[in-house]
Amino acid sequence: MVCQACGGPVGPEVRFCTQCGAQVIAVPWAPQQYAAMPYAPPAPLPAPVPRVARHLQTLGTLWCVFAAWRIVEGLIGLFFVKMFVFRRWHGDWPPMHGPITFTPPWMHLVPFIAAATILSAMFAAFVGWSLLTRRTFGRWLAIVAAVLSLFKLPFGTALGAYTLWVLAPSASGYEYDSLSEP
Repeated sequence: MVCQACGGPVGPEVRFCTQCGAQVIAVPWAPQQYAAMPYAPPAPLPAPVPRVARHLQTLGTLWCVFAAWRIVEGLIGLFFVKMFVFRRWHGDWPPMHGPITFTPPWMHLVPFIAAATILSAMFAAFVGWSLLTRRTFGRWLAIVAAVLSLFKLPFGTALGAYTLWVLAPSASGYEYDSLSEP
């Protein structure tokens, strides 16, 4: 037996604990009390989902959202270029008489910047599509896109780091190959 107050060992016929002096109450052990309780087996643990499979849908969706963001960002940029460089808010404000005779040299780069923005958005959309459809080339394409997007602060950097964290380890390559469809 054990003392209920201090937990010290107590003999079977002792009424007071020799260590703390508390009265020892002998409680008879009745096995029939425990046998009547229903037994419920523990619930099975869910099977663990591998890391790449857990993050692949999210990665593909984020790349598609990033592509849409690149298009919106490019349109906003073109709007501000038109608004501030050519000073056209509502019609010709401030009033401009005649055509613009001087164009800054960097304005000749605007079509190339717009084309690069559209191409990068199409590339990001293609990466998202290849991850969502689990294409065999999707992993390498996403890694290349992630490295390139690291320089696009802040969203591209976050998405690039997340993509590299999920897809860059060699174990992720084996797992992606088992998930991919040709």
